[in-house]
Amino acid sequence: MKYVLTLVVLIILSCGNGKKYHDQEEKVSSKSSLVEDILKFQKETNESFMDPETSPLPDRYRKDFEGLDFFEPDTTYVVKAKFVLTPDAVPFLLPTTTDRKSREVVYGIAHFTLNGSEHQLEVYQSLDLMDDEEYEDYLFLPFLDETNGAETYGGGRYIDLSIPEGDTLVIDFNKAYNPYCVYNKKYSCPLVPRQNYLRTMVRAGVKNFNKD
Repeated sequence: MKYVLTLVVLIILSCGNGKKYHDQEEKVSSKSSLVEDILKFQKETNESFMDPETSPLPDRYRKDFEGLDFFEPDTTYVVKAKFVLTPDAVPFLLPTTTDRKSREVVYGIAHFTLNGSEHQLEVYQSLDLMDDEEYEDYLFLPFLDETNGAETYGGGRYIDLSIPEGDTLVIDFNKAYNPYCVYNKKYSCPLVPRQNYLRTMVRAGVKNFNKD
């Protein structure tokens, strides 16, 4: 969750044939590896939320916190997208939940199939982070989908990505997380652009946060 952690700093500063059986084994092994990676993400996210040094939760929520509510790992939500770069894209100011605006540029467009339909999403690079070596290959993917307002946060979710070496971008929706302002209003969170609305249900990643 690089993006939201950086926002904390910003807020502080500004307030072949015959091989069928073998091939099948490889697919099962690959799927198992993906599930393990998803479970690791969930575990590390929960640990971060429990740690007072990194948690976005106010003390009154963190003291009884046992873990976020995630959808079950589902490898069908790990997609390989065709990534089309947009080198001529003009930088823009992305509104946030506060008066701050985030300087972004569309780094590329991800084209992929999900739930039997074709979709595309804009992937952003933050100009505010480009001077930080830690974020030199960081890409930001905010999105909306048809679970918002019911199973997931109404304002959409985020996914952290890295610049790929080729023209394929792997997007794991199981790693979708909520903006930190869902948990604590002191955070400044970029609003998801309407063009990044997926007309399908993304039942993967973190669910909405129940404060009760």
